[in-house]
Amino acid sequence: MSHAPVHCAGLKPVIVQLKAGETYAWCACGRSGIQPFCDGSHQGTGLDPVVFVAEKDACVALCTCKNTATPPLCDGSHKQLTGAVIHPDADD
Repeated sequence: MSHAPVHCAGLKPVIVQLKAGETYAWCACGRSGIQPFCDGSHQGTGLDPVVFVAEKDACVALCTCKNTATPPLCDGSHKQLTGAVIHPDADD
């Protein structure tokens, strides 16, 4: 199944404090206006957010470039991007 292109929403991760047992939806499409979380902007793209439950209270770096091999966590992939076009709704 094909889907719309994934947008780069930023060139650095967002540090967030997760709470054990809470459910989060990480934006995988890059279109959300509330990065790094999903706001439903993926509707009609064929892309879905990564929904996860925090196993413990933790401060983590969530990816905004959407090129991570370990979604939703940043793996440093943004450091390899050159000439990346940031989605117009992104703050970066």
